[in-house]
Amino acid sequence: MAALSQKHDVFQAIADPTRRTLLRLLADKEMPVTAISRHFPISRTAVSKHLRILADAGLVKERKVGRETRYRLEPTPLLELKEWLSFYERFWDNKMAMLKHYVEHGEEHMVDNGDDK
Repeated sequence: MAALSQKHDVFQAIADPTRRTLLRLLADKEMPVTAISRHFPISRTAVSKHLRILADAGLVKERKVGRETRYRLEPTPLLELKEWLSFYERFWDNKMAMLKHYVEHGEEHMVDNGDDK
């Protein structure tokens, strides 16, 4: 039921490239917004807004340490993305198998599947 109380869903949260970069930055360590802001050409206020969206989606957790708020990645909501993408892996796996066959056996052994693309 906690997922229903989220203001932003995971898909909306990661749609922005700045937020995806924030997640990578916070993957290995907890950081305060001042340190995070140094990695971006945008204002600290803008970084804070991005962090709020990520927090609303459950992707980052914040914790007060004195007067400072520190942020860290919370990867569990990313499982929703993994599950959604896993459906489409069969298409990528097929293309990779075809490429492997082509590399190993050459063009003369490729099966024509009727796809002219």
